[in-house]
Amino acid sequence: MKEDKLLAILRLQKCKFIGDILAKKLIINVGDVAQIFKEKARVLSKINGIGTHVLNHLFDKRNIEFGLKELKYIQENKISYSYFLDDDYPKNLQHAVDGPILFFKDGDIDFSNNRIISVVGTRNISSYGRDFCNELIKEISEFNPIIVSGFAYGVDICAHKAAVKNNLQTIAVLAHGFEHIYPKVHKKYINQVNENGGFLTEYWHDETPLRENFLKRNRIVAGISNATIVIESAVKGGALVTADIANSYDRDVFAVPGRASDIYSRGCNNLIKNNKAHLLNSASDIVKMLNWDVQEKQKSVQKQLFINLNENEQKIYDLLHQKGPQLLDVISLECNIATFQLSSILLQMELKGVTKPLPGKLFELI
Repeated sequence: MKEDKLLAILRLQKCKFIGDILAKKLIINVGDVAQIFKEKARVLSKINGIGTHVLNHLFDKRNIEFGLKELKYIQENKISYSYFLDDDYPKNLQHAVDGPILFFKDGDIDFSNNRIISVVGTRNISSYGRDFCNELIKEISEFNPIIVSGFAYGVDICAHKAAVKNNLQTIAVLAHGFEHIYPKVHKKYINQVNENGGFLTEYWHDETPLRENFLKRNRIVAGISNATIVIESAVKGGALVTADIANSYDRDVFAVPGRASDIYSRGCNNLIKNNKAHLLNSASDIVKMLNWDVQEKQKSVQKQLFINLNENEQKIYDLLHQKGPQLLDVISLECNIATFQLSSILLQMELKGVTKPLPGKLFELI
């Protein structure tokens, strides 16, 4: 990525009152992230959500200084990163409307595996929860999934260690920058995780582990995976927040049931009781629900030989064939088709039996 583009992304990240959803809206409307800071304020103000207050912070000169400092750190330390419109950005996370526009990674992370599950739960894991977590990951290891968690006490670190033990890739999503590690006692596991996957964070290198960061990073834990598994949880906790977010993304959620008298089973029991999670008794429940036991059929692309597609339809077809399901706004940006025109084109393609809509303004080939 060119230096000016990365600097523009960093400036946008640093801007107060602009979250990932609004940032994506800006990028898609303007067409290029670097162009945002060259655009006239009166043009940007026409974008829904961009008022005077936001514009003042958007063009705050201090953000250039902050961005240059972070850019220097990235370059000097050879930090890897992924931009939400790049090919190496995780597809699951790209489909999360509030996924980070940019995140940083360390280690040897490979997102090409389409079997990704997040394992979360209480920091006060019981012997029952620990045994279940270890056995579950051992049993699903034959399907070679990626195990995602938050590198925290309890269920998180248990899941990472079990993944390493079973030679599975594991990804630790941090709530702080790479200059810190939380909890400090887990420093001894850094090399093991890096050698079997790595670390991921949306926070700049010197960002400390603030309380609100942990809740915010839960959307990445939920969004990056196909399914979220809650091992143990009290009636309130970060694991339940992650489960709620996963549900909002229309992802599968599993919860391990426990005795009604056990404090750290009540959260899981409530998820199951309220139909917010599938009951998880064994690895076979995951394998069956996620269709891991079904041989994936190679998608036929012969239909394009027999269906007449116009120029715009062919652009959309090629994009979806190459990159898989995409958001409406991403299709608009990648194919250079206005959104109001795109909806009509996609409807025609659906009637031709070429595409189909998915929840969350996603579209894929049939």
